[in-house]
Amino acid sequence: MKPRLVVLLSLFAGVVSLALAADTAPAAAAKPLRALLITGGCCHDYDFQAKMLTEGLKPYGPITWTIVNEGGKTTKGQIKLYEDPQWAKPYDVVVHNECFADTNDPAYVAKIVAAHRAGTPAVVIHCAMHTYRAMTEDTWREFLGVTSRRHDHQSRYPVRPLDAAHPALAGFPSPWVSPLDELYVIDKLWPTAKALAVAKSEKDGNDYACIWTNSYHGTRVFGTTFGHSKETWSDPTFIALLAHGLHWAAGK
Repeated sequence: MKPRLVVLLSLFAGVVSLALAADTAPAAAAKPLRALLITGGCCHDYDFQAKMLTEGLKPYGPITWTIVNEGGKTTKGQIKLYEDPQWAKPYDVVVHNECFADTNDPAYVAKIVAAHRAGTPAVVIHCAMHTYRAMTEDTWREFLGVTSRRHDHQSRYPVRPLDAAHPALAGFPSPWVSPLDELYVIDKLWPTAKALAVAKSEKDGNDYACIWTNSYHGTRVFGTTFGHSKETWSDPTFIALLAHGLHWAAGK
């Protein structure tokens, strides 16, 4: 065999070997999402909820969690983290699960939403919709994508999907009956928001958005008004909903 042909065959064998190795090599580990959970305030067991969230989302992909549970257990509270204009910069997504209905400080709230307006995605859960409810300004409500000031009694509410093809509703049952939980009355669905699922009030018979998305100046926000009871936080369907909603918000 001529020397040149031997060299060419050797090079070809090397290329094939590299291709086979690349094909059989394990895929590189996915880069963990950097998630910040803001929680605290009145009315709920936030330590339990934080544990169910962080543990429950483990099967859905790697997430590195930072948890800030501050502000006390009353309806008035402020979180020191927000004093830093760059508070959200280290994170890919922020989960708001706080409950400070009577905090009325427009300058303070402006610091929070500024980070999201600048592009940090968010997930908003349950009492986050009534947080800063005492404010007359709509700063927070525009960010949420919904306006709510009250809720119906606790019950098990049948939930009807409106956009089953949305990634946040991947695998979501139709219909799904919630565990014992509160149905928030949505007085306004903002023009930038889109209801993904609704539930019917047992008081007035109206359908209210209970799962939705919002585009806050181009930033993705995913929200649900469910999340009051330990029963809800222990429900696999609810945890899966939060997992898919969080990954959608983060663009994953």
